[in-house]
Amino acid sequence: MTTQDTTTQPTTTPATPTDSPTPPAAGTARYAPEHTPRLAWAELAPDVYKAMVRLDAAARRGVDPTLLELVKIRASQLNHCAFCLDMHTKDALAAGESVERIVQLGAWEESRHFYTEREIAAIELTEAVTVITDGFVPDEVYERAARKFEDADLVQLIASITMINAWNRFAVTCRMVPGHYRPGGHK
Repeated sequence: MTTQDTTTQPTTTPATPTDSPTPPAAGTARYAPEHTPRLAWAELAPDVYKAMVRLDAAARRGVDPTLLELVKIRASQLNHCAFCLDMHTKDALAAGESVERIVQLGAWEESRHFYTEREIAAIELTEAVTVITDGFVPDEVYERAARKFEDADLVQLIASITMINAWNRFAVTCRMVPGHYRPGGHK
């Protein structure tokens, strides 16, 4: 006789199958319930949220959208931000990014051949800016990025990296729930 896990699915059901993981097959264990968010920070601090949205729009101006999603995904991986990973992987896929490149991003150093030299420079810079506790952004990382980007473009890239790190920190601290985002929902 087998026992079945009777844990129930979350009470909120996403509208489309792409909004949450595929349900388990009959007779298998169910997913754990969703956690409860701590704070609805955007509602509680609307002026901060609106300022972040404006700053984000200014930061990404001129940054290649594909590159921008790779940067956002990589920073979100490093920051363990499930909410932003959900959002930016869905946006990247909707924009035509390949599953393969998204999957390999977590191990990009061993799968450099999936990315252009410019993308590698941006990903490497993203890691250095995101994991700033390891020290300053190393000169060699900055110099590689500076060789691939004009000064104005490099500033925009740095601003975009800074913004995703700020978004990650709000989402992680407030425990925003992943799984319900629809591509293009926060443009």
